Amino acid sequence: MDAEAQEKQKKHDNESAADLERVTDYAEEKEIHVTDIGDVLANLGKTSNAKQAAERERELSAVKISKEDVELVMREMEINKVKAERALRENKGDVVAALTALVNA
Repeated sequence: MDAEAQEKQKKHDNESAADLERVTDYAEEKEIHVTDIGDVLANLGKTSNAKQAAERERELSAVKISKEDVELVMREMEINKVKAERALRENKGDVVAALTALVNA
């Protein structure tokens, strides 16, 4: 290699080292703390759970149940209307399955 090529290579190496130094300095200034990551993940989990819960409620509200079935479950299990409706909806309107689930709960 001639002197001019060596000089260019040396200058390029020095510039690369300086660039690398700036990047690592910036990265050190922007360190991410484990607690920050935990908080972000926790919030992400809450959002996901809320969406899943909303979707589940939407699915349950779409299940058709009869007034007579609700009254039967209320009377047999001695529970309020809300719990009776919930049990029936979770068991797709099947009275026997709803009663069984309530007995086993």
